[in-house]
Amino acid sequence: MRVKRSPKKVRLAGKSIRSLDEFYGEIAKKLRFPEHFGRNLDALWDVLTTDIKGPLELAWEDSELSKKSMGKDFEKVAALLRDVGKEREDFKVSFL
Repeated sequence: MRVKRSPKKVRLAGKSIRSLDEFYGEIAKKLRFPEHFGRNLDALWDVLTTDIKGPLELAWEDSELSKKSMGKDFEKVAALLRDVGKEREDFKVSFL
């Protein structure tokens, strides 16, 4: 019988994420990304779909503050995170 694990819950602080570089730093620290993480969208996809174990619930708090500061970069990252959620049944993302 397979035991269902409780999801790891990770919160990103939108108040402190004002740029793509700050986002990469925050998510890499919170999820303990491997040293080889390349700090770009392709590398983010690779790490989230292959290296990070689930189940995982990622909540981006105060995401509107990040969105204002990051502009189009926020939209690209948010779309990628949503796509990861579609790719993996054990990955959930929310923007609070």
